[in-house]
Amino acid sequence: MIKLIAIDLDGTLLHEDKSLSRANIEALHLAHQAGYDIVICTGRPLSGVRPIFEAIGLPEGDYYMIINNGCTTVSTKNWEIIGKEELSLDDMHRLYQLTEDHKVQLTLFDLDHYLVVEEEASQLVAKDADMVHNQPKTVHEKDLSQYLPIFQAMYVGEPTAIDAFQAQNEAGLEMDFNTVRSQDILFEVLPKGASKASALQALSQKLGYRREQVMALGDANNDLEMLRFAGYSVAMGNGNTAVKEVADFITLTNDEDGVAHAIHKLIETEKGE
Repeated sequence: MIKLIAIDLDGTLLHEDKSLSRANIEALHLAHQAGYDIVICTGRPLSGVRPIFEAIGLPEGDYYMIINNGCTTVSTKNWEIIGKEELSLDDMHRLYQLTEDHKVQLTLFDLDHYLVVEEEASQLVAKDADMVHNQPKTVHEKDLSQYLPIFQAMYVGEPTAIDAFQAQNEAGLEMDFNTVRSQDILFEVLPKGASKASALQALSQKLGYRREQVMALGDANNDLEMLRFAGYSVAMGNGNTAVKEVADFITLTNDEDGVAHAIHKLIETEKGE
């Protein structure tokens, strides 16, 4: 039987307009009442997750959230980090040097800041930061040590610029990091071995659950490893082809409250067993 439900946010729990529907909130409460652990598992930093968790309004307790695409796991009780992977200063200097010949900006994340290693943030960076309830903070490369630990890096640019950057640099970066093209304007670089799956596996072990007791829901490339790890994987109806190919079940789209649909199906199935 399933014990833990891991849920992506963008394209999954959230509608396309980034809203959180009443149907999904009610389904999460129903799952909690039925005894399932609910774990948000997202590429967003903490600033873009905490307001959503609070809007869900689960009863008081200690919950866990996997953020920064698996680089950071936090406990909601005191908003403490209980697991992390981080980039070294040498890593970040290397990543910054790769921007010289490309029209992309390097952004970095500690627990509180959305950093951009430029004199001025681009409009795309400002828009992405706003989506996660933050503002980009410009930082000089020589000052990065002031913000350690840094968990995750992300290149931001127009789709064609990210295409060119990825084509030239992905193979080299993958030797030393985990990389993922999470959106057409985003190319993410994580510490080697870090992913939603690695963090979910560690959290499952901490809670005493086997992978067969984990259900995961997602829609995009950065969900693939998590879906492969989970004992029962659910692709959103709006998910990409690769996600749907690895899934055990394809639910409705995010705008059709596919998370709620999958949770109701899970509860009904397990009640009948």
